[in-house]
Amino acid sequence: MAAYILRRLLLVIPTLLGIMVINFALVQFVPGGPVEQIIAEMQGGGDVFEGFAGGGSDVETMQDSGNEQYVGSRGLPEEFIKELEEQFGLDKPPLQRFFIMLGNYARLDFGESYFRKIGVLELVMEKMPVSISLGLWSTIIAYLVSIPLGIRKAIHDGSRFDTWTSGTIIAAYSIPGFLFAILLLVLFAGGSYWQFFPLRGLTSDNWDQLSLWGKVVDYAWHIALPVLASTIAAFATMTLLTKNSFLDEIKKQYVITARAKGLSESGVLYGHVFRNAMLIVIAGFPAVFIGVFFSGSLIIETIFSLDGLGRMGFEAAVARDYPVIFGTLFVFGLMSLVVGIISDLMYVLVDPRIDFEKREG
Repeated sequence: MAAYILRRLLLVIPTLLGIMVINFALVQFVPGGPVEQIIAEMQGGGDVFEGFAGGGSDVETMQDSGNEQYVGSRGLPEEFIKELEEQFGLDKPPLQRFFIMLGNYARLDFGESYFRKIGVLELVMEKMPVSISLGLWSTIIAYLVSIPLGIRKAIHDGSRFDTWTSGTIIAAYSIPGFLFAILLLVLFAGGSYWQFFPLRGLTSDNWDQLSLWGKVVDYAWHIALPVLASTIAAFATMTLLTKNSFLDEIKKQYVITARAKGLSESGVLYGHVFRNAMLIVIAGFPAVFIGVFFSGSLIIETIFSLDGLGRMGFEAAVARDYPVIFGTLFVFGLMSLVVGIISDLMYVLVDPRIDFEKREG
């Protein structure tokens, strides 16, 4: 197992390198850039897209009266443009900038945000608690509800309980997360009906003056609606996955043999079926957590005014804040790969009979 883990860890390096190469190359063809963002703000546009006309990369130029200028930079001194390029490191060729970035990342130096004047790693650590709160609690609640529900549905397969619960969770799955989040705000956060929950943020203004128990209650009060909105779609996938997994195991010969020996139904279910059936559920844990942590965080954070990684990444993309974009991409990619390795370790922990080294051989 140690050799397998070592191989997986060694594969992290080329995988991350491939991710960075592809995304860095794509950025070279994306219109606009930090220099044009500054120019757009100086011209009163406020956004790089409002002052941009035509295509090209972040360092693409246009011809105007024989002089090379950035799009929208008419009337600005050439020395000022060169200073901006030096400030953002865009005065070097793309390949040289890429290798400089890789060298910095090897030293865990992710640079500084172009527009916030704060280190990228510090910025990520500042925003990460919000996204972790959403991802972790959503995943835990999804598992706590879906696994027992899926087991009961498997035991009572075809019953009225199985039918109406399937209809309910499928209906919940079909509701877009952002629409459900807006519905929660309208109903329970003072939109048009009741105001049981706060409208924004993870803590109250008097957070520092609250007792330990008061902080726990205040945190739960604020996180309830965002977690519910981000979890609603995960219930269906996890519940049906658990049910189908248990149904497959219940029909196998070893279950029939265990029942013939006189074991109770709970003994058969939790003593024999549970371990085998849970393998596929455990395999889905990284996908559930990463999915909630990354894909749904932007919309949920925006609707509930939470300052997390989703909003930070979106704002960095709009502003062409390249250090933040590539730094967060590197961190997120590394996290995804590490979670995949942890998933394999959980396989072995649940069922020691699994040997990845023999499987590869």
